[in-house]
This record gives sequence, C-alpha cells and structure tokens, in this order.
Amino acid sequence: MAETPGMGLVLDCNDPEALAPFWATALDYVPLGAVENYVLLVPDARPGPKLLLQRVPEDKSGKNRMHLDIEVADIEALATSLEGIGAQRVRADVVTEHGSHWILMADPEDNEFCICDGGQSGG
Repeated sequence: MAETPGMGLVLDCNDPEALAPFWATALDYVPLGAVENYVLLVPDARPGPKLLLQRVPEDKSGKNRMHLDIEVADIEALATSLEGIGAQRVRADVVTEHGSHWILMADPEDNEFCICDGGQSGG
C-alpha cells in the first residue's frame, strides 16, 4: 500500500522567531520547536498542516505567489484582532465573489494572507 502524503507549508521570512507568535495566534497553532533558521508551528490539538517559518536573507520583493486563507465566520472580528498584533489590511474594502467574502491582509513582514468566510456568512 502506498504511503499517504502529508502536507506542510513553508513561509520565507526575515525573523522566524519574531514572526512565530503572530502566526501561532492567527492560526491557533503552537510552536513545536526552533533550530537555526527555522521555527515549526503545528495545530493546537487538531488536524492540519504544519507551518515552517524559514529565515531567508532577502526581503520580500513582490506579491506572494501563494498565500494562506484563514477561514472563519466573522472575518471582521479576526481582522481587527490580528491588526492588534501587527497585521495590516492591504485593501480597505471587503472583497465579495461567488458567495464568499474576504479581507486581504499582510503579516508583520508583509506576507499576504486572506481572512475568508468561505461562504459561511450567507450574504
């Protein structure tokens, strides 16, 4: 029987130790450990992909080719909460498309992510 692959995400950043508390809070993850250029975050007692924060020497220079979507019913509440720990809104408006709504955000190192309702709002 073939092995079922797992999934992990890697986010390049300048300071993994400084960025880890932000992403742990945003995703409800916990730090599993840090070594040299890496900090590993994992879901807090539930399934989900691990997130590895990886130190790289270069600064972010353009739009992310891939980003995280954090799905919650109340996107405004989470956006406001994450702004309190260093996130910024990239767009002031809520984007609506195909029954879903989202807010485009950036983490403290300017990596984009979205807070999405995944169509949960019904609006």
